[in-house]
Amino acid sequence: MSKNVLGTNLLICGEDPVTGYERNGFCKLNDQDEGMHTVCAEMTQDFLNYTKSKGNDLITRRGSFSGLKPGDRWCLCAARWEEARSVGVAPPVILEATQERTLNFTTLSNLKVGVA
Repeated sequence: MSKNVLGTNLLICGEDPVTGYERNGFCKLNDQDEGMHTVCAEMTQDFLNYTKSKGNDLITRRGSFSGLKPGDRWCLCAARWEEARSVGVAPPVILEATQERTLNFTTLSNLKVGVA
């Protein structure tokens, strides 16, 4: 069982829409996931606009992806979350559903700033 940033068992991040690299609801590290989608966050409009401006459009519906809206929970790339934090637009984090390897990119203190 994967651990979260608090050292306890990783909880599910989101099922509506289903998130995670493996689309099983967990922000679980996978060897094929080069982006490290390990941060469980509650989407905000500011973050969605920011990441779209960086070339990662999470708003627009495409194929089976329905697009995200504020309030949705989604597994984000740890590096993108940290980048967004550094410019003041990081979405709040669900610590219990954020995989422990996220701490390779940021600190627990940083993650706690915007706890959902």
